[in-house]
Amino acid sequence: MTEQIDAPVAVVTGASRGAGRGIARALISAGWRVYLTGRTVDGLGEGSVAVPLDHRDDAAVAALFARVEGETGRLDLLVNNAAAVHDALTRPEPFWDKPLELGDVLDVGLRSAYVASWHAAPLLLRGPRGLIVFTSSPGSVCYMHGPAYGAQKAGVDKMAADMAVDFRDTPVHTVSIWMGILLTEKMRSAFDGNPEGLTAMAEHAETPEFTGRVIDALYRDPAREALSGHTVIGAEMAVRYGITDEGGRQPGSHRDMLGAPRTPSDVVVR
Repeated sequence: MTEQIDAPVAVVTGASRGAGRGIARALISAGWRVYLTGRTVDGLGEGSVAVPLDHRDDAAVAALFARVEGETGRLDLLVNNAAAVHDALTRPEPFWDKPLELGDVLDVGLRSAYVASWHAAPLLLRGPRGLIVFTSSPGSVCYMHGPAYGAQKAGVDKMAADMAVDFRDTPVHTVSIWMGILLTEKMRSAFDGNPEGLTAMAEHAETPEFTGRVIDALYRDPAREALSGHTVIGAEMAVRYGITDEGGRQPGSHRDMLGAPRTPSDVVVR
């Protein structure tokens, strides 16, 4: 039986840890009901529904959205964050000297975002204002961690642009958000025994929850349609919405150092 849900409903993929988990936590704090996915995901208390699944499994993804529909009858937000990130990602070698598995991010990361969006679209279109967000980075336009990573980030930015064309004249919008250096649990653990180093790093970084608060504000923005199809820098959007990170910090956008998002073309060929 479908439950009457007054809270807005979100699906956040790749929420076992890192960016996805922080985004989900921030949305829950803002009053969302959040379905979290990941191979080893667990819940975050009231307002959260953990759905363990592998985003390589299309049938499992289909079942996820069928469950959301059956339990809530609605979907307001999809955050496409799941990505297969290999431990060798940040090594400086050329791509042919790294494991071939780094290319898995083109499956879980790019294709998985398309599959989740395909299943989410009919549900989003039923509501008064739906939103699909892709988490991305400046690796979309600069060299960062090699060609597979760059192709995945450029791919989700383009996916946001092209899905906005298909959603034109509907209440559903799409945005890709460049996150900055993230203060994830893994990043913090890398500075164990070096609190001074962590403090210095934190001056140039963002918590994952910061992006979640930006997404919540973006969803509620009455002028959101003008951003549909665009790639935005999360730190810049935070200034627009008056959002700060922990301790009242205002993270920088790194635009001057790493490049600017590409503006979507207005050419449409069908």
